Amino acid sequence: MSIASVSAKPAVVEATTVTRQTPRSARLLGTIALIVLSVIFLTPFIWLVSTSLKTIPQAIAAPPVLIPDPIEWDNYPTAFARMSYLRALGNTMLYVVPSVFGSVISCSLVAYGFAIIKWPGRNLVFLLVLGTMMLPAQVTLIPQYVTFAKLGWINTYLPLLLPSFFASSLGAWSGAFFIFLLRQFFLGIPKDLIDAARIDGSSELRILFQIVIPLSMPALITVALLTFIDKWNDFYNPLIYLQDPKLFPLARAAQVFQSAHKLDWSQSMAAAALVALPLVILYFFAQRRFIEGITLTGQKG
Repeated sequence: MSIASVSAKPAVVEATTVTRQTPRSARLLGTIALIVLSVIFLTPFIWLVSTSLKTIPQAIAAPPVLIPDPIEWDNYPTAFARMSYLRALGNTMLYVVPSVFGSVISCSLVAYGFAIIKWPGRNLVFLLVLGTMMLPAQVTLIPQYVTFAKLGWINTYLPLLLPSFFASSLGAWSGAFFIFLLRQFFLGIPKDLIDAARIDGSSELRILFQIVIPLSMPALITVALLTFIDKWNDFYNPLIYLQDPKLFPLARAAQVFQSAHKLDWSQSMAAAALVALPLVILYFFAQRRFIEGITLTGQKG
């Protein structure tokens, strides 16, 4: 064995060691970065929960008190009763659940037409639909309000839920975004399955409900979650269309409660925590499907 070959072995081993250690270092740095970002993003929520368990002097103390002592558990039952939480929760679910169903069905139908069915001008119309995402909600506010007022729908839940059944939305997430999301996911479904169904004589609706929708559950669950969160947190539209306090959803009821207790930060934070709690629970149960729907969108099958 030559001297050159012997001397080359440590270099190879060293290079291999460096190559194997580099991914570990990258993963460690990535983990540390994620932990730091998680702490940053969780800080407001932690402060909200902490303040909701403080007495009024602790809530306004300077310097701030992070850990309440003593813990004021009565803030939650008081906020729960004064904001009529159960009634507001029922009002919220009364239009949120139908809105989720309507958004998933209507956006699926439109996205199927753009992704699977070929027709003249399809891409141009799709661009026009995407262009509606650039319209601010304030631009269409007055025409929509006048239309709903003439229909006699003011002070009802109809203006809050019916747009979802027409692939539209009055909230932060537009129907055009959901159509785009589902269209990109539908494009990843193998065309052979659809062609085989058509050869067997299946209608387009049967292909949609028996082939496309079962294969697109991650994207559909993402649309359902985003719609649910959007409607749950919506304060702007209930403020405009609802006038009877008995019809107020959680977001509106919490705002009324906080306006009446401006100086009581502890109970205001307790009310905010009660509003956010169902969304936190929902996300923990559905986060896997939500992430799948976002990451798999646009991948070709």
